[in-house]
Amino acid sequence: MKTKLTLALMSIFMLVSTLSFASFPVERNVVTTVNTTTTVEESTTTVTLSSPAAAALDEEMWIAAALWFFLGGFAAHRWYLGSPWYWNILFIITLGGIGIWWLVDGIQILSDNW
Repeated sequence: MKTKLTLALMSIFMLVSTLSFASFPVERNVVTTVNTTTTVEESTTTVTLSSPAAAALDEEMWIAAALWFFLGGFAAHRWYLGSPWYWNILFIITLGGIGIWWLVDGIQILSDNW
């Protein structure tokens, strides 16, 4: 009796699975070839751009580097650069990630990657 029931259920599942289809849209990939020709002209003029924001950012990073070196354990550099307060508290509690987090912050500040 159990085998007949099992075989009947298996055959029903097989029948249903062959008739089923995806309930979400399936995108078909169509390969099209487009030939485009572009020409590039090079210009030899050099333009030096300077902005007050870039100069301020450079000065800001040096202030952050000084705060990192002298008051790094208290996350002063992180407060100055505007990190979220909960990350700063975690930084203070874990003593700067036992120095690793502090060192990574220093590398990011000195390489202007903050």
